[in-house]
Formats: sequence, structure tokens, C-alpha cells
Amino acid sequence: MKIDAVDCFGYDLRYAHGEYVMSGNRAATSEIGTLVRLRTDAGAEGWGEITPLGNRYLPTHWAEVRAALNTLAPALIGQDPTNVNGIRRVLDDVLLGGDYAKAAIDVACWDLLGQSAGLPISALLGGVLQDDFPLYEAVPLAAPEAMADFVVRREAAGIKRFQLKVGNDPFDDAVRTKAVVDAAASDTLVVADSNGGWNLRAAQIALREMADLPIFVEQPCRDTDDCVFVMRHSSLPLVLDESILTLKDVFRAKYDAGAVSVNIKISRVGGLTQAARMRDLMQDLDMMISMEDTWGGDVVSAAVSHLAASTRPENFQNASFMNDWTDGHVAGYHPRSQNGRGSAPTGPGLGITVSTSGLENVFTVR
Repeated sequence: MKIDAVDCFGYDLRYAHGEYVMSGNRAATSEIGTLVRLRTDAGAEGWGEITPLGNRYLPTHWAEVRAALNTLAPALIGQDPTNVNGIRRVLDDVLLGGDYAKAAIDVACWDLLGQSAGLPISALLGGVLQDDFPLYEAVPLAAPEAMADFVVRREAAGIKRFQLKVGNDPFDDAVRTKAVVDAAASDTLVVADSNGGWNLRAAQIALREMADLPIFVEQPCRDTDDCVFVMRHSSLPLVLDESILTLKDVFRAKYDAGAVSVNIKISRVGGLTQAARMRDLMQDLDMMISMEDTWGGDVVSAAVSHLAASTRPENFQNASFMNDWTDGHVAGYHPRSQNGRGSAPTGPGLGITVSTSGLENVFTVR
């Protein structure tokens, strides 16, 4: 099997709950998504997606991603997409960095590898260990009452795990978090996620004010060193996210920061290949694992579902199906959650069928 064409498509993904708000006045009602299709001489097609969350969340944005894809695409022609590691070497020879763009290509290669083998990606990642798994939803930063109401509404839909957006004034954030804890059911898992928005002093205040709440704290400061510093006098369990990019970072997360969990975003770490390696290491280190991506629709949700389904349940915290958060339904809203839980498609590869109807054709390389 050889790649004979690379297509790049664009589309907009609106947020299902109005406005998505994080710390530092970072907000979105929609984001610009990019889909990659690898076409082969065997007639098979593989799909991947990269949709950054704005321009200030992580160090990339949609235009940069598309420029990188345009640079990388010619080198893929004639390559065997089922040789996933070989494809990565080809891409690294063309471009230093660009991991967000490379992530979409990596997922598309896994899609084709699964189709070639006649197996779902979850089988190629070691096999299904969870027929279904718990999903979480983010709670946009807002007034305490609004955040509590959001949680109550989504609990009624079966969601039992929530990531609260905090990271502004630490006293206000503590009030927000307490309001949610008081309103939520006793078995609901609550994570207060600053997205790196607190400075050192604000993080210390927030942790002190939240000390008695039954919550996790996620990425209180931007980098791991600062998270280590502010967690020294806190007994709240720590989750790390944005500062964990490599296998070395996973060791630091556990042994330096004392994190009990890491949230893996597939595009942030460079694709399914690296995400699976990090997942396996975290299982060996007996850490908890969350998994998702920055933003996206059906393609992103399918990739996440296969990684989640092949993860040990005793080390699994939660995942997100971004197609529940957005209207990015390019594959008929599959995979689809049920009562707050997700499962992986059973068909070969990603196990979904993507339609190009309504998509912007950004470029094609043959």
C-alpha cells in the first residue's frame, strides 16, 4: 500500500453550550478544524484531525497547522502508511517540530493500518480492556451559580465527571469550586483545572482555600517546575496536562510533581503513537490516565475512543468525546456517547466513515 494523494479539508466546529471560557479571558464559541485524508493506491482512505483551541492555549493555531501540513504532504507520496514509525521518520526529516500537524497524519496512518489488518485501532493498541468507559465534560468558567447549574444539567444526561475551568482570581475560583461540589452528587468526580492560569501566589491561595474540598487540581501553573513549587504544602491530588509532552515528562510528573494523573491530548503529544507509549508508561507507573484532544469532532473522538478502550480500567480516569461538545459531525456523529459513557467503534481502523460534504478543500497533493 502506498500513499498517492494527501487532502487537507477545513471546517468550523461550534461549541454546543454557547461560549467556552477558560482562564485569562480565553474564550471560544467555535474553532477552525483541519482534517487530513491520506488516499492510497489500494483505494483505502485514512483520516486524521487537528483542531487547536484558539491561538493562546497551546503553541500552535490553525494557520500554522495547515502551513506545516502543506510542507509535509509532498514527502508522503509513495510512502507506506502502515509503517507508522517509518512515516514519522520521513516527517521528521522534512520538518523540525510541527507535532500538531504530524499528529493528524499519524492518526490517519493508524486508520489505514487498521483497515489493512482488518482490525480496529484498539486491537492494534493491545486489545479492548473496556467495552465502555466514563466520559467527562468541561465546565466553562462563569459565575458560581452558572457553573453549578451546568453540572446539575449534565449529571441528568449521565455525566459524572467534570473539569471546572478556574485560574483567575483564586478566591473567586474557590467559591466557584465549592458551589459545584455542593451541587454535585456525592459520587461525581470534580477537577479544578486552571489550564496553567494561576501564578505562584494565586495558586498557593487557591490551594489553601480549596484544601478541604473533595477535588483534584489540574495544571495549576504553566510549567511543571512551578506546579511542583505550589503543591509542596497541598494534599490535594494533582493532575498534569499542558506541560507533559514526552516520556521524560511523565517521569517528572510522578516523581517530581507527585501527580497522580496525566491528561493526554493526542495532538499535543504528536499523535496516537506517542500517546499510546505515554499511556503504557503511566500504566507501568500505576498512574491514572485521562485522554482527549484540544478540540475537534467525530475523527478526534474516534481516535480517543480507541486509546481509551485499550487502557486498563484500574488506571483509567476519564476521556472526553469532543463530538459531544461540538457540532463537528463529519462521520454521522459516531462514535456517540450513551449516558455519560463512551465506547470504541468495532470496524477496521478508526471504524467511522467520513463524509467530505460541506468541507472546505484547502489543498490536495498528489
